[in-house]
Amino acid sequence: MEKIKPKYYITTAIAYTSGKPHIGNTYEIVLADSIARFKRQQGYDVFFQTGTDEHGQKIELKAEEAGVTPKAYVDNVSGQVKEIWDMMNTSYDKFIRTTDEDHEKQVQKIFKKLYDQGDIYKGYYEGLYCTPCESFFTESQLVDGKCPDCGRPVTPAREEAYFFRMSKYAPKLIEYINEHPEFIQPVSRKNEMMNNFLLPGLQDLCVSRTSFTWGIPVSFDPKHVTYVWLDALTNYITGIGYDCGGESTDQFHKLWPADLHLIGKDIIRFHTIYWPIFLMALGLPLPRQVFGHPWLLQGDGKMSKSKGNVIYADELVEQFGVDAVRYFVLHEMPFDNDGVITWELVVERINSDLANTLGNLVNRTISMSNKYFGGVVTKTGVTDPVDEDLKTVVTKTVAKVAAKMEELRVADAISEIFNLFKRCNKYIDETMPWSLAKDESKKDRLSEVLYNLVDSITIGASLLESFMPETTERILTQLHASRRSYEELDQFGLYPSGNKVTDKPEILFQRLDVKEVLEQIEAKRAEQVKESEEAKAEEKEEAPVIDIEPKPEITFEDFEKLQLQVGEIIACEPVKKSKKLLCSQVKIGSQVKQIVSGIKSQYTPEEMVGKKVMVLVNLKPAKLAGVLSEGMLLCAEDADGNYCLMKPEKDMPAGAEIC
Repeated sequence: MEKIKPKYYITTAIAYTSGKPHIGNTYEIVLADSIARFKRQQGYDVFFQTGTDEHGQKIELKAEEAGVTPKAYVDNVSGQVKEIWDMMNTSYDKFIRTTDEDHEKQVQKIFKKLYDQGDIYKGYYEGLYCTPCESFFTESQLVDGKCPDCGRPVTPAREEAYFFRMSKYAPKLIEYINEHPEFIQPVSRKNEMMNNFLLPGLQDLCVSRTSFTWGIPVSFDPKHVTYVWLDALTNYITGIGYDCGGESTDQFHKLWPADLHLIGKDIIRFHTIYWPIFLMALGLPLPRQVFGHPWLLQGDGKMSKSKGNVIYADELVEQFGVDAVRYFVLHEMPFDNDGVITWELVVERINSDLANTLGNLVNRTISMSNKYFGGVVTKTGVTDPVDEDLKTVVTKTVAKVAAKMEELRVADAISEIFNLFKRCNKYIDETMPWSLAKDESKKDRLSEVLYNLVDSITIGASLLESFMPETTERILTQLHASRRSYEELDQFGLYPSGNKVTDKPEILFQRLDVKEVLEQIEAKRAEQVKESEEAKAEEKEEAPVIDIEPKPEITFEDFEKLQLQVGEIIACEPVKKSKKLLCSQVKIGSQVKQIVSGIKSQYTPEEMVGKKVMVLVNLKPAKLAGVLSEGMLLCAEDADGNYCLMKPEKDMPAGAEIC
């Protein structure tokens, strides 16, 4: 009777589709893949889910800037994410998108269920809002007056919204966390959640928005869209067939609860407070573990496009290959602290670990087998006490790796495997095959030494598969060996005696010159900049132009009379007595001005909120359709009478002077 495999359900956070993911984002999917692969090797029936988070105000604004619909925008970015995940050779079983029809339907049903049972209620939210994080905060939660999660500015906002009664479930969650110390890992993340959020008391959570439209509509109140976290977090159950109406699939019943949610430390609060409470309200068991991994930093700071320090996975892979990049991000990331990536560090690690320790070991072993025995590897039984230490290190490695992986200490697990390879290199120095080859009477001893090396490398390569799958295949192909099963990884001497290795060993990893690599990177980026500038120049050449009737010349003194500043629209509504006018509340510095504009044909009130615009501030106040207007929003108009708000090219603070 076939043994039933235990299930293991692992997820990553779904990637937000605001732009192409950098190597720091990509680290998470590679980390999850290494865990999923190792669990499969151990005999688990693994289901590995990842995907993309595609709704929200930030997406709506990005799409508008790009001149496309939100759906077209997320289709493009989600495609980029999937391409990178596939390029990194990740073995996910499902790629979910929050724009998938079945997910959207379930989110609507979940929202309605929670509303019907009294966990969600309608109210008004007035607070400080961070658009990039799509989160509201109180004044006390800010850090130096800015968003506590991303450090960006927040803006005052007030809107009708639905709320989830967080406080109702907080005591139950606190009790659960105390009774399940393994639930939040590392422990430092657990302490942070308890001390900073749960114990001081939870506020009710805003779970709908009306100031934008790109989201899943609330089925019974369609002017509201579901707020990002109730939408995004539920992917972990909708993706495997959950139905809150009681028609969940067999797959859901088999896989839930998840064994591991693997996420970045910046979203630990949402996964260890909001998500468990949503599950409690739905009557579902909580995931067994949430691991908040640290960040991979560029140099000494978090990667950011605005800082110009972003490194992407595809450019690393183009330069170094997939497995070299996988090795670096997995090996260099500490368990609890942030890791660092630079081009120089990648080159250093490739040279020291991959080219020297591993590549040189495999190449030397195969080359000596060919040189001394025509590639035939034979076990002769002529042993020496030094063999026993090698065999002990090799056969005990699998248990050490398994123990580290059980604790999710992936970097340490890889180090254990490379300790095996280092011990093999030491064994070569101890046995000196080149010296044994000089004495015909020691030929059988030389054969045994090479057999021990080949068998050790076979075990090490088999263990390496979860982390560097292509490299494992290349090594075993050269050794003409099969991958060892997990149960065989602590057994020495299973390599078939008399087997023949390849007669042409390949170089696994070339040694690199850091200066040459940096020059190549600089040249590629210069070429990319050149191509981008040429594309922009072509656009400008082809762009239509409009000539208008010139007005009388003005002096600089005339211009100085105009007070032009950047404003941020914090609220907007239609003017009741007009078909053309919108009335906006515009924050300019510490003031808020009311400005009426005839742009209703081009923008909805929801689209206006959150925009940074250019404002003529000192225009004499006037009433339009009975509503006072205290300034003017600057617009451009094309030949067909279409309007476009003038916006600063870069994100500037409200109140910045235009000069």
